Amino acid sequence: MTDDNNDETTAAIFDLARNRALDEQVAHPGREKRKLPKRFYRKAEAGPHEGGFAILLDGRIVRTPSKQPLAVPVPALAEALAAEWDAQQDEIDPRSMRLTKLANTAIDLVAPRRDQVIAEIVNFAGTDLLCYRAEAPDALVERQTALWDPLLGWAAEQGVSFTVTSGLMHVPQPQGSLDAYGRTVAALDPFRIAGLHNAVTLTGSAILGLAVALGRLTPEEAFDIAHLDEHWQMEISGRDEEEEARLAARRAELLETGRFIALLG
Repeated sequence: MTDDNNDETTAAIFDLARNRALDEQVAHPGREKRKLPKRFYRKAEAGPHEGGFAILLDGRIVRTPSKQPLAVPVPALAEALAAEWDAQQDEIDPRSMRLTKLANTAIDLVAPRRDQVIAEIVNFAGTDLLCYRAEAPDALVERQTALWDPLLGWAAEQGVSFTVTSGLMHVPQPQGSLDAYGRTVAALDPFRIAGLHNAVTLTGSAILGLAVALGRLTPEEAFDIAHLDEHWQMEISGRDEEEEARLAARRAELLETGRFIALLG
């Protein structure tokens, strides 16, 4: 394979359309399988690149889907990305490379449209999970209060005070609080914003996502707090293997998101 073809391959491996097709294959195993790209390199490593650290395959820089150098700001994260590439066997499976996907997101999607991504995260804050409480039973209400109120208190210390309601009727949040939340996010670099966006999406809560990004909660703690209702339902109704599998996949992704953020230092 030529060097140019190597660049094209590394850029295409994480193409969104390709990943959607792979996900469809998992969801519908009877469909025709799409072949994963073959491993074409012997060695994956991290190396200095323009003030940061790039991922190198046999000495050549890996490219993102937008064909930008896959380079990150700290060596610890670069080494972890290189380890993901080195762990691939005969085929390269992007679904097993969550850290690389987040780095690609930071470089290709967050950096060039930073303000839009921040606005998307702030929009989550306007309908935050922690602000919508059950009306009954009392035991569930008490559990939500015990686990969610301390996080709202922590957010208030950051200048972000949210209104809490019972039921699902939308309640607008104070614009000053949303602005304060947005300023906190805007102070982060594109890589941390990418991690935060993923954490917010996985938990359904801008507050929980920020708590993970700023080290207030571990990813494990944030996951359990975010999925309190699902765990409660399974306690009442019994085990649901399909739901357990869905939650396990989301938990694994959140843990890797937290690891990505932690590696940034």
